[in-house]
Amino acid sequence: MADPQKQMQALSDEFQTLQTELDGLVDARQKLESQQQENQSVQTEFTSLDDESNIFKLIGPVLLKQDKTEALMAVNGRLEFIEKEIQRIEGQIQENQDKSDQKRTEIVQYQSQIQQQAAAASASA
Repeated sequence: MADPQKQMQALSDEFQTLQTELDGLVDARQKLESQQQENQSVQTEFTSLDDESNIFKLIGPVLLKQDKTEALMAVNGRLEFIEKEIQRIEGQIQENQDKSDQKRTEIVQYQSQIQQQAAAASASA
């Protein structure tokens, strides 16, 4: 009887590990979405400025003057990178969810198998 319990514990541990990984991936996606919103609001602010407006970039403790087109290109580049990272993480989330669903199915099947064996053992006794 100890062997089925060990098998069930191993399946449960694997499922728990997948759920922990999923939590980490969801947190990472939320952080990226937050960064995306911040950069989109900066992009919106840049479009409302005229070409002669002064734009400053904070580098360490110093504000350096920056060209509008250069600043806009930097924000657009960050947005592209963030969008690609969100897509990559969403792919990992989907893969993790598929593995979790498969592991959950294995656990349910194993539980029903154990119950059938227990019922057969008590019926023959």
